Amino acid sequence: MVSWANSGGRDLHVDLGRSLVPGARGTKDALIAGLRDAARSGRLVPGTMLPASRALAADLGVARNTVADAYAELVAEGWLGSRQGAGTWVVGTAHRLEPPRPRGVRVTPVHNLMPGSPDVSEFPRSDWVACTRRALANAPHEALRMGDPRGRPELREALAEYLARARGVRASADSIVICAGVRQGVELLVRAVGGPIAVEAYGLHLFRDAIAASGVTTVPIGVDDDGAVVGELDDLDVTAVLLTPAHHNPLGMPLHSSRRTAVVEWACRTDGFIFDDDYDGEFRYDRQPIGALQALRPEKVVYLGSTSKSLSQALRLGWMVLPEGLIDPVVEAAGGQQFSVSAIDQLTLAEFISGGYYDRHIRRMRTRYRRRRDTLTSTLSAFDVGVGGLAAGVNALVTLPDGAEPEVIRRAGQAGIALQGLSLMRHPDAGVDVPDTDGLIIGFAAPAEHAFVPAVSALCEVLRASGL
Repeated sequence: MVSWANSGGRDLHVDLGRSLVPGARGTKDALIAGLRDAARSGRLVPGTMLPASRALAADLGVARNTVADAYAELVAEGWLGSRQGAGTWVVGTAHRLEPPRPRGVRVTPVHNLMPGSPDVSEFPRSDWVACTRRALANAPHEALRMGDPRGRPELREALAEYLARARGVRASADSIVICAGVRQGVELLVRAVGGPIAVEAYGLHLFRDAIAASGVTTVPIGVDDDGAVVGELDDLDVTAVLLTPAHHNPLGMPLHSSRRTAVVEWACRTDGFIFDDDYDGEFRYDRQPIGALQALRPEKVVYLGSTSKSLSQALRLGWMVLPEGLIDPVVEAAGGQQFSVSAIDQLTLAEFISGGYYDRHIRRMRTRYRRRRDTLTSTLSAFDVGVGGLAAGVNALVTLPDGAEPEVIRRAGQAGIALQGLSLMRHPDAGVDVPDTDGLIIGFAAPAEHAFVPAVSALCEVLRASGL
């Protein structure tokens, strides 16, 4: 007999049929065995509150004393705890053996210098909660149903205004499609346009993986001091090119103005598309902001952005500003419904942007990240490394002497430092004309404020121990 106990405000699944093991003398023994197995296996974790004995007895169709006696025996064994007025809960037992730790489990790093993450300790929680309340109070009932497959109109309208003002994007609410981060946006675009897709020889490996998972080939093009070598596109048979033109990921330079013009001309000439990944365009320090490539030719360039660098990767909120001819194919690729991103989160972000909270947060964090960048640069000047990619963004590229990257990565892991090697970003098919540079990508935005200096100090110890 399999029963669901759901009275008294708590649900508890008890599989009595499975628990009637050899030697069980009846329902009480089966219930004891079932609860003990659930606690031992971890299905019921320590602290889980159990239903009152009366409620569980009613749902199982057994006498209340049967449940009470089962609870009492498991309390005596140490699996459950109980106190008058407080109920009964799972505590485990001091006599059971902990399962062996699987080999290869990675210990949580002490110092987080991983690229691509903002300082989430500075997430504007109170403003976000206030915006959620206002958004829900003002939202129509239909906002809580499956709506426009492009996403909530409130967010698309707020983004159209913000992107035009802050990034020079030529957008309307109708041209924007909300997605669960830029990776999903790239996946939808690839399904819509097919392949092969050209990518920068150094670029985010997650996008290469996403494109490959869609069954599409990526073809690398070179990168030099002026950014992606877009002239190589003329020799390739590709449907689109994925670029980071405002601030190359991970090398840090902007795409030269002549190459911006050239790649747009390539797209017009070949009927191809450009995917403009503006992954950290809000954060610039020593230069005038570089506008989105999309503004040069909106009918050939897709603009991609998200909250992953500005607020939190966990929000999974991204957007695409699409040429008119790609809107329907992308919506169709998504299944024709908006189900990937919470409507409530969309409404909240719309309120957060339109109320000016987003701009204020960006300006505040821009000041803080610039200070961290300067501290990192100054500290690393004592070592035999190069530091680049610093005019904008939340990452720094630390170049190392040839052959040093594996040793530094190994020592960093032993020291509890989470960071990323540059080699992971190099396309496996990159040619010999693309330098195979050793380096680290340091996310100076990732640590909390109090943890930043200790993280940099730990990195310095690793570099020192590596002979640098």
